[in-house]
Amino acid sequence: MRITIIGTGYVGLVTGACLAEQGNDVFCLDLDAAKIALLNDGGIPIHEPGLVDVVLRNRNAGRLVFSSDIGAAVAHGELLFIAVGTPPDEDGSADLTHVLSAAESIGRHMTGFKVVVDKSTVPVGTGDRVGAIIGGHLALRGVDATFSVVSNPEFLKEGAAVEDFMRPDRIVIGHANDKEGERARLLMTQLYRPFNRHRERTHWMDVRSAEFTKYAANAMLATRISFMNELANLADQVGADIEAVRRGIGSDPRIGHGFLYAGAGYGGSCFPKDVRALSHTASQHDLELLILRAVETVNERQKQVLGRKVMRRFGRDLAGKRFAVWGLSFKPNTDDMRGAPARVLLRELIDSGASVAVFDPVAMDEAARVFARDFTADELARIDFVAGPMEALDGAEALVIVTEWKAFRSPDFAQIKARLNYPVIFDGRNLFQPQLMAEYGIEYHGIGRSALTRTH
Repeated sequence: MRITIIGTGYVGLVTGACLAEQGNDVFCLDLDAAKIALLNDGGIPIHEPGLVDVVLRNRNAGRLVFSSDIGAAVAHGELLFIAVGTPPDEDGSADLTHVLSAAESIGRHMTGFKVVVDKSTVPVGTGDRVGAIIGGHLALRGVDATFSVVSNPEFLKEGAAVEDFMRPDRIVIGHANDKEGERARLLMTQLYRPFNRHRERTHWMDVRSAEFTKYAANAMLATRISFMNELANLADQVGADIEAVRRGIGSDPRIGHGFLYAGAGYGGSCFPKDVRALSHTASQHDLELLILRAVETVNERQKQVLGRKVMRRFGRDLAGKRFAVWGLSFKPNTDDMRGAPARVLLRELIDSGASVAVFDPVAMDEAARVFARDFTADELARIDFVAGPMEALDGAEALVIVTEWKAFRSPDFAQIKARLNYPVIFDGRNLFQPQLMAEYGIEYHGIGRSALTRTH
């Protein structure tokens, strides 16, 4: 099939590459000429495991093309995927500027039937707006062409996006209940047939329900995270072990084990943005989503939990003290620093007078770029980017773990103890067993684990 992807950001690039991998002829459009040049030269603008191989293989095979030619892009695809960014606006709503601009481009250039697929995360009712814009431009041009707008939200996890796309747990498609909508359903069925060979994964519904499903999914996952973080803070006070609690409640099939891990709060672009956008949609209908307001409040407060633990142990005046920080990206297997808890931690440590030695397996370059905005030149002088996790420990009072990279899960604890000024670990992701830390003589501070023995 001939597919056009409008936008080569995270969602667009993964979608285009994976659809090309299934034998489709994919045209990826982006107005950023520098990004298109990078992609045509074999570069990849994001870090995502497995994506480089898929992109290069299909580009070399001629199934994946990158261009800034809008007319050619619209003409190419029978299915036009809008996969542009929808960043949060000042009021918390999703900024649809790029989505609506893509709709205008389609309306100005299309000459025959097209299926326009909203792949971007968009508020309920966006499909109607996209359709109105396309229809308006066709009318102005006097072009007698039909089209159908489909909602096909993405459910990709950063760090596992290629795997998620190639082996989806569900495919959500919303389409209109009319002649063009049924035609669109046939084409979408053909497109996703390779992903449904072993079992049917597609959930068909109306467009508005599909748009809502994406927000509801992310809001539910964010709620589970904040719920467990709030319980973890209480567990610290009452002397319970949140890891034991997690296993105990997760064994109930009505609850399940997923997204029950206490930590330093969630980050990234999706959860924070989508929780706020859904709350904004509710406010437009004179409703207040109290649970989601609490989810966001808890998460922002949870990002401060590691800083509070450090200052409770070493005092609020950290002048002259140095701390090792492992992990900067908001989650493993990505270099994404958006909403990363590490940014909050470093701000607290720097404001208290400390210096830090930081290491992340992937996100060092992106972190340096982000920190150049977050900190002044004098503050940046107190942030030392080191070559490896163990180098960060030299001269540090304690180790703080913020991101649960696999490379951090089984370190040499004897070396950690020997290289730190004090044998203290603040584990923001509960990677280690407190009993083992006690055997090594390491003072251990997890999240919601005060019930377990510490060595002081």
